[in-house]
Amino acid sequence: MAYYTIAHLLHNEDMYGGSSTSGVTPEQMTNEVWDFIFCDGPFPKSSEVSQSILNKMKQEFEYWYPFDLRVSGKDLIQNHLTFCIYNHTAIMSKKHWPRGFRCNGHLMLDSMKMSKSTGNFMTLREAIAEYSADATRFSLADAGDGVDDANFVSSTANKAILDLSKEISWMEEQLGANTLRIGPPSTFADRVFANEMNIAVKMTEQNYQACKFRDALITGFVGLQAARKWYWVSCGSQEMNRDLVWRFMDVQTRMIAPICPHYAEHVWRELLKKDGFVVNAGWPTADAPDLTLQVVKKYVEDLIGSMIKLYNKQKANLTNKKVIGLIYVKEQFDEWKVECLRILQNNFNRETRCFAADSVILEALQSSSLNQGKDFRQTQKLCMPFLKSKKKDAVELGAQALDLKLPFGEIEVLQQNLDLVKRQVKLEEVEVLSATNPDDRAKAGSHVKQIEQNPPSPGSPTTIFLTC
Repeated sequence: MAYYTIAHLLHNEDMYGGSSTSGVTPEQMTNEVWDFIFCDGPFPKSSEVSQSILNKMKQEFEYWYPFDLRVSGKDLIQNHLTFCIYNHTAIMSKKHWPRGFRCNGHLMLDSMKMSKSTGNFMTLREAIAEYSADATRFSLADAGDGVDDANFVSSTANKAILDLSKEISWMEEQLGANTLRIGPPSTFADRVFANEMNIAVKMTEQNYQACKFRDALITGFVGLQAARKWYWVSCGSQEMNRDLVWRFMDVQTRMIAPICPHYAEHVWRELLKKDGFVVNAGWPTADAPDLTLQVVKKYVEDLIGSMIKLYNKQKANLTNKKVIGLIYVKEQFDEWKVECLRILQNNFNRETRCFAADSVILEALQSSSLNQGKDFRQTQKLCMPFLKSKKKDAVELGAQALDLKLPFGEIEVLQQNLDLVKRQVKLEEVEVLSATNPDDRAKAGSHVKQIEQNPPSPGSPTTIFLTC
């Protein structure tokens, strides 16, 4: 690779062996010359090569080195790539050592090994003719990262054509609409959507930098599409905010450009009427993600999901009746859950978002006050589902998922989203009650016993349906 940086000066722009226009002969490339170019050696005063040519070669090498990334197949790990490291570290100073390597597996086609003999084979030219360049790139990005064999799926390429075409139609519709809400973002749904875009920008940038192209596709396009859908549903009868919709189109176009450049350039210039090319537009700017708001969104989504399941379970008994949903909230954890959270806090690495081994957590649980005078199997049965759920939340959301109190007021959040809950669950009315308020408990009537048997805790309110 070091030789490639100067080969054009030695081979008449032909790295395959053409004669040198600079007049340099192989015999003139002495050890002193190579040391000067590659190893910070002294200028070779006795060299017959002109000073301008020597300086030009050194300038070219210094410009390109160290190389940031060498990408190759996993079959070269045990030879070329390993010796690439050996050779550079043996010859050059540390500042010129390679900065990174990325190895990939082989490519399967529709979950089968590609083979001309079986007919399961496709060239890049054939894929582009069949699916277009961008849909091919989309499916290749989705095929998988790492050294495991990637899987090019034909249905993914076909779906990419449909999804990108639908996205263009949606953008044309929004750009031509005059019904979007004007003014600065102000509602809860606005804040959540803006935050989801900030999260997508940060995570997608990290994924691209790590060469995790499938993850970049998920965070920068698929996940962003889901966030937009949630925003549209959350707005209900109120229109989406125009500034946020236009920002969404700008952000999504920039982030998908490395994977689908032709699509992105079309949107950038023809639809968004931007100057220049999206490839030169730079990465989108974003505020720091609000992790609390991210937790709030997940809370509302989980609540709606659990209410829909409960409604479907009970709807056979609710025919032709007005359905009212009562949501009981308790904003403090029970003591046993507090102890579980403290155990997890003591065994969680905030930087890596990794927990100690399960055996360590189980040992801490066994020696805790929860297990005093009890059969450990009973303690496990009580605590393990809660521990498992909180571990998952901490890995996804960070250490704040292990706080003893939620970073937001549940009742306030639910009050802000009553209309969304009613629409999604198909209820006539929804009422939010505090499980610790005597007056609210009185409203529960015959359901107080059920609440006591299955008490709510922060982040997981008990939901009961009544009819009237």
